[in-house]
Formats: sequence, structure tokens, C-alpha cells
Amino acid sequence: MIISTYPNKRSITIIAKKLLADRVIACVNISEISSLYTWNGKMENTTEYIAIFKTVQKNKTLLKDKIRETHPYDTPEIAEISVIDINKPYLDWLSSSTIP
Repeated sequence: MIISTYPNKRSITIIAKKLLADRVIACVNISEISSLYTWNGKMENTTEYIAIFKTVQKNKTLLKDKIRETHPYDTPEIAEISVIDINKPYLDWLSSSTIP
């Protein structure tokens, strides 16, 4: 899984649809979140959207590159979460839903 945050739902939906159509990802979960952080020495309190992209190991570098290329932020979060264990039926679906 790769996670990233976006400034609005539209920006994540555009890239998510492209990644799904190209079979780079099998699924993406999108949720509205409240983010507190410092940026340029100033505390920010904003609404963002978190995207949890689900893909297979062989697509993770391509996915990270696509996020980097299309992300609206100058410094996007692109974090990989390693999955140690996953149920076989879900893994089978994930594999069949991405680029062979």
C-alpha cells in the first residue's frame, strides 16, 4: 500500500481513475481528514484527503513515480506501508486487477 494526502477530492479522483484504468492499482480508499502540521515555520490546520493506494509489489515504483509526476503539492507525501500478511482471496483479486 502507498499512501498520500491531497488538497481536495477532485485532485485525487483524477489520478485515481487514471491509475485504475491503466491497472497500476486495484483499488484506492479516499477519506477526508483533518491535518495539523508546520509548513514554512507556520502551523497549519487544514482539511485534506488521504489516499490509500492498493497495488502489487511489482507496481510500487511505477505508482510512486505516477503520484510524484501528477501530485499538486510541491512536497507530496508518498509513504509505503509494507503488508506482511494478506488473505489469499484478496491477494488473488489484487493481482488479477493490476497489470499482468
